[in-house]
Amino acid sequence: MDRYHRFNVRRAIFFLLATITVIIGAAVLKITASVVLPFTIALLLAIVTSPLVKFLEKFHIPRVISVFMVLFFLIGVIWFMGMVIYKTGRTLIPLYPKYEAKLTEIYIFAARFFELPYDEHLSFIENLWGQLGVRNRVRYMTLSFSNSFLGFLRDALMVIIFLAFTLFETSIFREKLDRAFDGTSAITIKKVASDVMTQVTRYLSVKFVISVFNGIIIGFGLRLVGLEFAAVWGVIQFVVNFIPTVGSIAVGLAATAFAMIQFWPEPGPILAVGLIMLLVNIILGTIIDPKVMGDRLGLSPLVVLVSLLIWGYIWGFAGLILAVPMTAIIKIVCESIPVLEPISILLGGHKAVKASKT
Repeated sequence: MDRYHRFNVRRAIFFLLATITVIIGAAVLKITASVVLPFTIALLLAIVTSPLVKFLEKFHIPRVISVFMVLFFLIGVIWFMGMVIYKTGRTLIPLYPKYEAKLTEIYIFAARFFELPYDEHLSFIENLWGQLGVRNRVRYMTLSFSNSFLGFLRDALMVIIFLAFTLFETSIFREKLDRAFDGTSAITIKKVASDVMTQVTRYLSVKFVISVFNGIIIGFGLRLVGLEFAAVWGVIQFVVNFIPTVGSIAVGLAATAFAMIQFWPEPGPILAVGLIMLLVNIILGTIIDPKVMGDRLGLSPLVVLVSLLIWGYIWGFAGLILAVPMTAIIKIVCESIPVLEPISILLGGHKAVKASKT
């Protein structure tokens, strides 16, 4: 009985220390996000693009050239999305008076419906300032956007640099493991690394393809309806599709709200935009996506939603995109450590629970 009691006490102390360690680790990740986040993104990109580098090497292309070809491809993708958003911003400026007039019409309708004050001698922004104090909000958002854009350029450069060196290091990674650890430890670490690379690569690769199709279909569909900046909505849909459930809902509501501003007071195009966003996200997000993805990562849907909250709090928008692969990596590591295996089961979905019983 004493031995059993001592075992439970040690177990309780272990999980208490583990909880404290997790909280401290999350705080450290949040504080050091400016350095850790670009490196994490680069590491995940290296996991995904490493097979592509190996594929190019099969054609007797030197590794240095193969790595630079992959880097130029990624830079090209980022440049394309940036140019689409930049040109949209330049086009949006001269169209602002038209949108303000539409917003004024919507505001007058809402003001009459909710019995809000409205001064016809003031502009829409001035009327809204009187209701919500938008002046300070606009200043804050403008300053935040400027800082975020400069931070994005800095982080993108750091990601490219980290990615280049990581891809160069992958060729000798296994040899380093053999020299750094003994036989048993090296085998365990190799297995964990192999599982992480396999599952994360499959997830991100399939998710990338699905997101591309999602963005293209949304872009063409909204263009057929006549929604302005349809290409931008396609790019946004491609990016946020990496955020499970929440991302598709957010971009769907945003596109429908923009359609209301553009097409007001015609209900037909507004409903068409809403239906396109709804149908595409239902078909691709809840039917095709689960069938193609299957249960690759074995994560519980509840765990996925909680991970979005946690990683989003730690790393912001980037954390929302990285939440699923980062949680999957934690689950894989816990599977390989016997004392942490219960955590892996708790993170797993229905199939993981059934597999643990057999």
